Amino acid sequence: QVQLVESGGGLVQAGDSLRLACAASGRTFSSATMGWFRQAPGKEREFVAAIRWSTSSTYYADSVKGRFTVSRDNAKNTVYLQMNSLKPEDTAVYYCAARLRWVTMVTRQGEYTDWGQGTQVTVSS
Repeated sequence: QVQLVESGGGLVQAGDSLRLACAASGRTFSSATMGWFRQAPGKEREFVAAIRWSTSSTYYADSVKGRFTVSRDNAKNTVYLQMNSLKPEDTAVYYCAARLRWVTMVTRQGEYTDWGQGTQVTVSS
């Protein structure tokens, strides 16, 4: 059983930064693919970023490329999403997702088997 717990959300102004954390437990994550998704009110959940635990290869949605950075801390079994230059359109519930093996299509939600409860990020203009 994999547990994913997100933290770090909040209310910020446009241009500010936030760092989300996803603490993972319950399994070995050495071969895992970890993803961040978000869902804004009235919209479908969308891919934000992903990282392969073994290689640290990273992937980003075009909308966040250059502003967001995904990273991982092996010792803490934690994945981070550093979000800079936040915009009102970044407002959403952010979810951490995991699959304990290689994911071919990191942008596809169905590839991930475990999800966190989500953390709210609100960016005011």
